[in-house]
Amino acid sequence: MDPEAANPTPRAPGPYVIAPVRAVLRLRRRVFVLRKRSLLQPGVGSDGGPGAPRPGCGSGAPRADLAQPKFFTFDGPAELAPRTPRKRRRRSRVVLYPDASRRCRPRAERQSRAQRCLLLLVAIVGFQVLNAIENLDDNAQRYDLDGLEKALQRAVFGQPAAVSRIVALLRDYLATHVHSRPLLLALHGPSGVGKSHVGRLLARHFRAVLEDGALVLQYHAQHHCPEPHAAQGCREELARRVATVVAQAEAEEKTPLVVLDEAERLPPALLDELHGLLQPQRAHRFHNAIYVVLSGAGGAEVTRFVLQNASRALAPGPDGTAAEEELRVRLHALLVREHPLWRSAAVVPFLLLDKRDVVSCFRDEMAGEGFFPEQARAERLAAQLSYYQVAGREFAVTGCKQVVATVNLL
Repeated sequence: MDPEAANPTPRAPGPYVIAPVRAVLRLRRRVFVLRKRSLLQPGVGSDGGPGAPRPGCGSGAPRADLAQPKFFTFDGPAELAPRTPRKRRRRSRVVLYPDASRRCRPRAERQSRAQRCLLLLVAIVGFQVLNAIENLDDNAQRYDLDGLEKALQRAVFGQPAAVSRIVALLRDYLATHVHSRPLLLALHGPSGVGKSHVGRLLARHFRAVLEDGALVLQYHAQHHCPEPHAAQGCREELARRVATVVAQAEAEEKTPLVVLDEAERLPPALLDELHGLLQPQRAHRFHNAIYVVLSGAGGAEVTRFVLQNASRALAPGPDGTAAEEELRVRLHALLVREHPLWRSAAVVPFLLLDKRDVVSCFRDEMAGEGFFPEQARAERLAAQLSYYQVAGREFAVTGCKQVVATVNLL
């Protein structure tokens, strides 16, 4: 046996194994060289010598950091557009409210300090307004104007419009204790229609509610100043008495009442003094007072107006209200021409009394004197008086002035 055949020597691998390995190594080496050149020499042109970069590795390729891994691609520089980092927009918080559920705002929006301060301010203002309204009601309740209105309606006959206006003026004035000027009520009308009776009822009511008779001053022209030549002394006395009353009322925080009856008999000096007491330039204590002036001035104008408008002067409704307003305007213009005192006065006209009102006066006086108020007897007594007969109505010439004397003869 041949020794060479018994121990064969190992052969080198065939070309079918070594060739692919060599190709891979050459390709890897070439890629490494190209990558190194593209990173270290970015400014070299594409048409320069043998070291020029290949397509895909030119100067248009972005330069990257050496520490980061790089990847080879076969894309050209035109196909790789530079990418700029996008700013990340902060998305607003969107609250979706389902249609079938209750809509509620987020907790952060619901709890706002400005909203709390606004609610607190509204609550404080509302409390202050409520407190002021309660104070106004308390000041008006002190004078019991509801009771005064009922008493006047029960005791004064044939003057519903005058009673309502008096109570309304007193209610507006007595709603507060602080005033810029006093209240002057001017009650005008012919004789016997109830002006003096209203003055006495007002004085009696204010004495009762104020619990002090010194805060009510009744001044009768024929009694306190009977002689016209002593007008200066009467003027000084009236000023002194009014000053005493308003000073005491200011100390007690109350509103006094001054009633002047038969003002048409007052001398001009007393009217001037009364006009001076009503001026806003006087001391503040003179502003908080109520003056009720009873006068027969303008009685002829009232009588003429009632007789000319007998069909609508006393009728309830819009026609009667318009007639009363027209009478007040005409009477106020007439009084202002006589004296400037009446310029700031609230004029309350007293109309003529109808025959049925005179019958009511007789029944009330008969009951007060102890007689039975029989209707037939009161009508017989009322028929003895004189009346104006206009448009099927009868108005008493002297009103209820003769009722007391007639009942006293029974």
